[in-house]
Amino acid sequence: MTFAHPPLLLAEGLVRETFGWGRIQSNSDWILPIAACVGLMVFARWMIQRDAADLPAVLGWLLTLLRTVTLFGLLILYLQPQWRSEQETVRNSRAMLLVDTSLSMGLTDAESSAAGSPSPGSHTSRIAEVASALAETDFLEQIRRKHDVIVWQFNEGLDRDSVRSFEKLSVGQAVPDTNKQPPRGQAQPDLRTDNTDATGEPAFDWHEFLKLRGSETRLGFALRQLLSEENETPPAGVIVISDGGQNAGIAPEAAIAAASKAGIPLFTIGIGSPDRPSNVRVSDLIAPARAYPGDRYAVTGYVQSQKMAGREIDVELLSREADATDDRSPPGTGTVVAVRRITLGTDGEVVPVEFELTPKESGHRILCFRVRDVAQDRNPGDNFREVDITIVDRKNRVLILAGGPMREYRFVRNQLNRDRTTTIDVLLQTALPGFSQDADRLLDDFPVTREEMFEYDCVLAFDPDWQALTPVQIDLLEEWVAGQGGGLIAVAGPVFAGKTIGGWIEDQGMAKVRALYPVEFFRRISSAEGGMYFTEDPQPLDFTREGYEAEFLWLDDTATAGRQAWAGFAGVYSFCPVRGPKPGATVLAHFSDPRVGRAGKQPVYFAEQFYGSGRVFFLGSGEMWRLRKVDETYFEQLYTKLIRHVSQGRLLRGSSRGVLLVGQDRYLLGSSVEVRTQLTDVRLDPLDLPQVALQVIHPDGVMQSVALLIDPTRPGTYAGRFSVLKEGAYRLELPIPDSDDERLSRRIQVKVPDLEREN
Repeated sequence: MTFAHPPLLLAEGLVRETFGWGRIQSNSDWILPIAACVGLMVFARWMIQRDAADLPAVLGWLLTLLRTVTLFGLLILYLQPQWRSEQETVRNSRAMLLVDTSLSMGLTDAESSAAGSPSPGSHTSRIAEVASALAETDFLEQIRRKHDVIVWQFNEGLDRDSVRSFEKLSVGQAVPDTNKQPPRGQAQPDLRTDNTDATGEPAFDWHEFLKLRGSETRLGFALRQLLSEENETPPAGVIVISDGGQNAGIAPEAAIAAASKAGIPLFTIGIGSPDRPSNVRVSDLIAPARAYPGDRYAVTGYVQSQKMAGREIDVELLSREADATDDRSPPGTGTVVAVRRITLGTDGEVVPVEFELTPKESGHRILCFRVRDVAQDRNPGDNFREVDITIVDRKNRVLILAGGPMREYRFVRNQLNRDRTTTIDVLLQTALPGFSQDADRLLDDFPVTREEMFEYDCVLAFDPDWQALTPVQIDLLEEWVAGQGGGLIAVAGPVFAGKTIGGWIEDQGMAKVRALYPVEFFRRISSAEGGMYFTEDPQPLDFTREGYEAEFLWLDDTATAGRQAWAGFAGVYSFCPVRGPKPGATVLAHFSDPRVGRAGKQPVYFAEQFYGSGRVFFLGSGEMWRLRKVDETYFEQLYTKLIRHVSQGRLLRGSSRGVLLVGQDRYLLGSSVEVRTQLTDVRLDPLDLPQVALQVIHPDGVMQSVALLIDPTRPGTYAGRFSVLKEGAYRLELPIPDSDDERLSRRIQVKVPDLEREN
């Protein structure tokens, strides 16, 4: 029995009300309950005839009728009579648009053919071509005539945070015919305004939406994820826009077979040239961030070529001054200090070229590694790279604070004592009076005056007893890090960080010390919840993407070699349990033991954060000395680079009015660059402005203004972020307010990972 509602409800879909039985799904479902009911009725009549033989016949039949009605009512209840409402809902079919946002999409091909490109041969990145095509053609609108369109981004997998939906166009919504040519001599009419697209809807900024994010292209994995996400309502089709660089994860064939089985058609649109143009490029340039007058240092450039194997070319190293207050020299220029002739390798082969220099005086310089003009080079714009180097005529001052003579402390102390560029003072808190240690100066107590504390560039804290410091000393340490750009390396250990009851992690008076750390600690209630975690087997470190990109954690000269070096490290046996990273902190490595992960998250082992104008780095345990088993130089390189990294706020102060800091000097294409600055006014008091403007000069000369907002909890501290979407050298300049054109300046290098470039 069916009743249909009036047509007024058709906008919501046709609604039907149907009477039915809950226990009856087919005709055969009637047989057993009816047979059972009839059998009970016959049995009831037989029992009445037997028990009421002496009663009048009319009374017997009355009892039979009552029992029959009762059994029939029970049968009805058992069958579950009910009214069902059915609503027909018509849903639009959906087309999935899958756009590649891996870093290789930031490459520029020799020819550019996207809509909106200025002209053939113009240098437009692949992702910009896609954005221009989606914004300036009717490609998307043509699909929307029949389907809803869901736009996904993929790189190392599906990017669930970047999804855009476009509804199907209504019947009366016209789409202009962009292919129709106007009469000769008549201009093509502009059917769009600045704020609307072809459909009359508000214009969508595709260039802003399509951001490069991933260092790998996992096409097969992304397709499989998409099919899994849309398993309940399969799409009408999937369109993949990519440069085809599948270089990691499962092969696309497995996902294609699954799509074929589900009846989902796949369409592909290739971006970029299938042929690599003849080209020679400088792929990388490695130089130390600091050097010292009279000390020789090495600068290594890496040259890569396509279709030029065996050719001999000249490369040269140039140098120019970089005045932090007015650096206006064009990129790629300077005084030639060395020239070398090299032979290019096979396609994609990297040829290293090393120069050795000996600085004579202190100062800030820019080194440029440049390939001289080469015939048939299709892209001369990548023929040079630049790095900044600071020649400092002073040693790095390090204070070693150790709660006890742990092995990590002893190896680092001996290493720094041999380093001619470093002076070390040692405070071993458990040492007896008159103890002997290898150091420039032995301390009996932590510094108590600003003059004493502000001499240091870095504090190395090996499982210290923070409770032994007075409130004045703790305030001094916090001021030194936040206001003076000091660097703190905090190494956890089993004695004081692992103290389960009454330790500094629980002490209310140690709140400022805990605030310095980039991690949140567990507030322990019982001894069962505290202490270091130990395992019988070594656990390798699981590096995050930020950890692999961090140059100060490389154990070799290049990222690839550094990753291979860490891969040969067996791992560590312990770590200090923490709740997790603080907001704004960067996790660089996890302890990889799967038995101790919480909610799918592995424990933090390496983490860092900006604290005011300074940096704080956290190590989960003092076991990096185990690197010496792989190679003795790995341990020395790690701590040397780490100390220089956290000390940047002190060593690279460009002005008495402030310091400009970035997370690192080298980034991968598509990364987000965090910038912080600590500024003072003309009276050297913390600057009190709501924001300051940072000028970012891109490799192509385009200037971008980035607002650095004040930190409300720390006067004079400003922070902001921007994304790097083009390969090359970026120059950051910050004009100091109320100064005579005084500026803070930094440079960063941006490159595409070799995996993305080669595949």
